[in-house]
Amino acid sequence: MTIAYWCVFISILLPLLFTALAKFTGKYGPKANLAPREYLESLEGFRKRANWAQLNTHESIPAFMAAVIIAHQMQGAQNLIDNLAVAYIVLRIIYGFLYMANKGLLRTVVWTAALGCTLGLFFTF
Repeated sequence: MTIAYWCVFISILLPLLFTALAKFTGKYGPKANLAPREYLESLEGFRKRANWAQLNTHESIPAFMAAVIIAHQMQGAQNLIDNLAVAYIVLRIIYGFLYMANKGLLRTVVWTAALGCTLGLFFTF
C-alpha cells in the first residue's frame, strides 16, 4: 500500500481527533451520548470550534480520496502523489488546531493550501 493510500486511511480517522477534543475535554457523559449532535451544538469556545473543524474535515475527505485514487489510476509520479497526500494530512491537522485557536485568516490560508494539495493530485502525471 502506498503512502498516499495510508493518508486516505488517516483522513478517515482525522475527524475523530477533533470530535474527541470537542467531546472529552468537557463534561461529556452518558446523558450527552443520548443526543450527541445536540450536545455538540451546545458547546462553546474552542470545543465548539473543534466540532466545526471535525465537520469541515468530513467535508474535505471525499474529494481527497477521489484525487488520490485518480492520481494512482493515471499512474502519476508516486513520489509527488505521496508528498501531496502527506502535505494534505499535515495541513488538515494544522487547520483544525488553527480553527480551535480562532485564527481565521491563517486557518483560511492553510485550508486553501490543503485544497491545493487535493487539486494538485489531478496533475501528477
